[in-house]
Amino acid sequence: MKITQEIKQKYARLIVRTGANVQSGQVVSLTASVREYEFAVMVVEEAYRAGAKKVNVEWRCDEQSRLDYLCASTDTLSEVLPWEVEKQKQVVSDLPCRIFIAGGDPDAMAGIDAEKLSAVMRARSAVLKPYRNAIDGKHQWVIAALPSEKWALKCFPGLNVDEAMSKLWDAVLTTVRVDEENDPVAAWKAHTDFITEKAAWLNAQNFVSLRYESANGTHFTAELIPGAHWEGAGAVNAVNGAFYIPNMPTEEIFTSPMAGKCEGTLVSTKPLSWNSQLIEDFSITFENGRAVSCKAKKGQELLEKMIHMDETAGMLGELALVPKESPVNRCGFLFYNTLFDENACCHVALGHGFKEVLPGGDDMSVEEAAKKGVNDSIIHVDFMIGSEDLAITGVRADGSECAIFRNGTWA
Repeated sequence: MKITQEIKQKYARLIVRTGANVQSGQVVSLTASVREYEFAVMVVEEAYRAGAKKVNVEWRCDEQSRLDYLCASTDTLSEVLPWEVEKQKQVVSDLPCRIFIAGGDPDAMAGIDAEKLSAVMRARSAVLKPYRNAIDGKHQWVIAALPSEKWALKCFPGLNVDEAMSKLWDAVLTTVRVDEENDPVAAWKAHTDFITEKAAWLNAQNFVSLRYESANGTHFTAELIPGAHWEGAGAVNAVNGAFYIPNMPTEEIFTSPMAGKCEGTLVSTKPLSWNSQLIEDFSITFENGRAVSCKAKKGQELLEKMIHMDETAGMLGELALVPKESPVNRCGFLFYNTLFDENACCHVALGHGFKEVLPGGDDMSVEEAAKKGVNDSIIHVDFMIGSEDLAITGVRADGSECAIFRNGTWA
């Protein structure tokens, strides 16, 4: 399709109105690349049209971030300055509606020392995590993406810039259900209704565990938290009741498994881009609920650092079901962006789980949710395990079984 200002404005409106669902009188926090200021201005405009009280913009720059890691010391980068703490306190006070525009350069941090990246993340997360916990479930947020030249050329290395950008724009807009003629709000309503129906079916089955099998070497079982729900597509702000869609695109139905209760091996089916670096052709083996070994043809050191970021990083926080015929998968290429690639097929996540899947979870502290079985960690990293022959079977307390997925899609 032709990428006009009108269709970009249509996309910006969808992000604000359907994704974030900005409410009248809310403060909005927008994070975007300095290179994409024109689209950021569209988002700001749409937020004010939706009734935002104030829109604050935080600008990001890949080149500057890379220089920071190349030139500044680990201690310097790890320090959380007083003004940053005060900023987080203000976020807790305002409970802003947060919009993140992803994209940029997938290789921005290529070659940066994995230990340095991990050390900085651990140190900063230890200080900032309590503030993130304090707003969890109490505000709306959405991550959407905007094509960039470096991202497009990464996805389509054989094309020139204009051709690559055109193809990436087509793919992004297709996966978020935007075209020249349609009503994307109506399209998303139909999509979320379908996911809601599937989640309701899963919840009615009362499975106590899931078993995964694939010819690629995946043989894995995960126990579920008693009473925990399967959710998908949208979420509800517990403070004002606003329905929002955190990820655009999204195809998943997910839950948090019982922390520390899984066994077996999961084999990745797509590369994982973490901290702008790739981990490829990898597998992780779990015993007694924890990752005990991992193998990767590329990014072995980075993978090891990831699963040891803290004491619970090597435990699972999410199980997500995505059929192989998802629009992302039908695009037929790797996006090098987890927002998209996780929505191509079934995936799991190492690290932090979701307390909102528990009955009354929005009113629980992180510590209370952890006692129920929801993993708590400074990371949440999704990796893809969906394959053409993936079989997922639900097991009930009486031992009866039910096919959930067969041959990579709903049974």
